[in-house]
Amino acid sequence: MSKGLLLIIMFSIFNIFSKAQVNTESEMSISTLIEEMKTNKSLVIVDVRTPGELAGPLGKIDGVINIPVQEISTRFSELSKYKDKDIAVICRTGNRSTFGTDFLRSKGFNAKNVLGGMVKYRNHSSKK
Repeated sequence: MSKGLLLIIMFSIFNIFSKAQVNTESEMSISTLIEEMKTNKSLVIVDVRTPGELAGPLGKIDGVINIPVQEISTRFSELSKYKDKDIAVICRTGNRSTFGTDFLRSKGFNAKNVLGGMVKYRNHSSKK
């Protein structure tokens, strides 16, 4: 086995295991989101999908603030009144919300990325 292939395999394994851990400072699981929705009445949920996606098959969570990720850098000031609140950032699968979370955190917001996004949220909800 070549050193390059071995390095790629080792990096892939490391990446898989590092993603399995939830960074509680900047990420939350679906079960944590659902619990927070029940217990934290001041929780703010920001959905960074496009308006068309909110109307699509995955739907949206009631009461979300929709700011598409491609607009977050110009519209984040709309969230200034929530700067002292917990903010859950969600998208379809958790990729775009990672960027949105990182951006909001860089501006001083207490934002957390919802791992798995709406896909996981709907899967969790449909099991009940």
